[in-house]
Amino acid sequence: IYSPYVIPVCFTTCSCALHIGALTVGLVKQCQIIHGRNRVCVSPSLPPEWITTLFFIILGIISLSITCGLLVISQWWREATKYARWIAFMGMVLFCMAALIFPVGFYINQVGGQPYKLPNNTVVGSSYVLFVLSIFFTIVGLLFAGKVCLPG
Repeated sequence: IYSPYVIPVCFTTCSCALHIGALTVGLVKQCQIIHGRNRVCVSPSLPPEWITTLFFIILGIISLSITCGLLVISQWWREATKYARWIAFMGMVLFCMAALIFPVGFYINQVGGQPYKLPNNTVVGSSYVLFVLSIFFTIVGLLFAGKVCLPG
């Protein structure tokens, strides 16, 4: 059941990842619900670390999309798999860099932490956990694809 008051969050200032009336801090929007009122969202002024993270994530998505296209093309042009492998590797590196750089921005006032250290009353939500898991599965997928696709 979807409720507009239950928000999956990246960081919550309460004790749970889904919370009614929470402040959500994201790379493109920051939203807040106060005492059952309508959710108010604003575009944040991001610290340089989070702008870099957003840039790496966008480039990573583009590189993985190009990889998927190259894998389809490889059915007719075998040479495309070599390029697809390298572009997928570049995407993996971009996602890993984003995951390493993102926690440096925890010092902003809305989060109130220090680089790589969240405040004690803040919990990492499902979005960040899924992001880190996606990096893990990208690495495992590339290792598997390298084993399967390597000649000989």
